[in-house]
Amino acid sequence: MTYKLEFIEFLVECNALRFGEFELKSGRIAPYFINTGMFDTGMKIKKLGTFYARAIREHFSDAFDGVYGPAYKGIPLCISAAAALSDMGMDKGYVFNRKEAKTYADKSVVVGMPLTSRSRLILVDDVITSGKAIRESLDVLKSCGNPQVTGIIISVNREEKGKNDENALREVEKTLGIPIHAITGITDIKTCLYNKKINGKIILDDLMLSKINAYLEQYGAK
Repeated sequence: MTYKLEFIEFLVECNALRFGEFELKSGRIAPYFINTGMFDTGMKIKKLGTFYARAIREHFSDAFDGVYGPAYKGIPLCISAAAALSDMGMDKGYVFNRKEAKTYADKSVVVGMPLTSRSRLILVDDVITSGKAIRESLDVLKSCGNPQVTGIIISVNREEKGKNDENALREVEKTLGIPIHAITGITDIKTCLYNKKINGKIILDDLMLSKINAYLEQYGAK
């Protein structure tokens, strides 16, 4: 089993991938929802970091200096990914931003490795919708040594269209000029989970699959 398929099962086991009816920030009613906030124990976040680390290594090899996580969800992601990379023989730095700058002692808005204009960072986050949060992160980094963000890793590509019919993730990628990769995507999730029992229960049956397909027919990237 590839790590991507392992990741899909891990999402289900941790209840981070759920099927039903969920209203998204966009106002769309989606038949599935991804919430990386469900990785709420040491074991879960450690394992999650391993999946991010494997994706980083697959797509960017050793061509980076550290892992950056935007506050707040990105903080445990960057730390656990950096720890997992160390276990793989790649000892890299980590850094994250504060939402509010301190007014005493260390007033830096970032915590972690020192940053310069030569620092190469891989940004890790849960999902990307409009790319607004990513742009805000890039603005923060510009004022903190102006490091290079050379790549982005997210958990799941929802494969939905953005302002046009193109994949929203690809739109953000073009706008930012930074390669973005997801550990997995909704197409792989459908293939992996359809009529498959996990912990004795079929997660994705014919009815739920038809709802997902109908949703993607309306909102999926063409």
